Amino acid sequence: MTLKNITWIDGAPDEFILLGITDRWDLRVALFLVFLPIYLLSLLGNMGMVLLINVDTRLHTPMYFFLANLSLLDACYSSAIGPKMLIDLLLSHATIPYAACAIQMFVFAGLADAECCLLAAMAYDRYVAIGNPLLYTTAMSRRLCLLLLAASGLGGALSAFVHTTFTFRLHFCHSREVNSFFCDIPPLLAISCDDTSLNELLLFAVCGFIQTATVLAIAVSYAFILVAVIRMNSAEGRRRAASTCGSHLTAVAMLYGTLIFMYLRPSSSYALDTDKMASVFYTLVIPALNPLIYSLRNKEVKEALQRTWNRFCFPHQRHQ
Repeated sequence: MTLKNITWIDGAPDEFILLGITDRWDLRVALFLVFLPIYLLSLLGNMGMVLLINVDTRLHTPMYFFLANLSLLDACYSSAIGPKMLIDLLLSHATIPYAACAIQMFVFAGLADAECCLLAAMAYDRYVAIGNPLLYTTAMSRRLCLLLLAASGLGGALSAFVHTTFTFRLHFCHSREVNSFFCDIPPLLAISCDDTSLNELLLFAVCGFIQTATVLAIAVSYAFILVAVIRMNSAEGRRRAASTCGSHLTAVAMLYGTLIFMYLRPSSSYALDTDKMASVFYTLVIPALNPLIYSLRNKEVKEALQRTWNRFCFPHQRHQ
């Protein structure tokens, strides 16, 4: 054993080697050509949604306040993974410095957990809008919206701090090769030479608490929404409720289904090679789909897009 290896085993490695999605060059090029437009669609779609909601005053409501922040979260957490993954697909040897790995894990885990909390806040917002439409703007005050947003961010930050701290207290002496395309928790636990039972317990407990609490909040909100919709006499009111809730439920089902599959199971069932595609789905595909889900199914967003297009492309015309 060389002196360099002894130094690395006793301390932290200078960098990790990311094995990526595949070691076949032809597949990596093909995946680059597929994932690049998906990432660009995610970035442009989400940032476009943020700008549209800020520009159009008719969208300055609590519902679109949360949607703008959801889009911003999607753009940030796909950008925490996407650009480096795309670059690494074209490299024969992909590495990430030890400190950068910790930062990437913290940012991604925090934003992902914050999104779970934000989706729960959006479900409550839909309940207030449908169950008490006359009191909606009063009940969902600016202060309450900011408090819910701050609570989502705080929950994500605390969760990420716990996971990142306990993961990077481990010794990684089995290997520097991370069987993933980014610094995720299960692949790093797999190469540690320490007992990772506490990390697995924390992963299950913290992620389980956040996902269980937010799923419960969403389920309770939609139970009250269902009761309110059943009591409606207007077919138009039911249609609008189904339209706005359908987009939210689709986003919830995609994100939670993938996260539960990835993290809320024993380490013995991890199949890192198989899990890579699930990771791609929630890091790149879901953020790209969310703006499409909320725009294509939402009449107000499409009308706002048309008004904004007319305002900037035909500034001398008078618009309604």
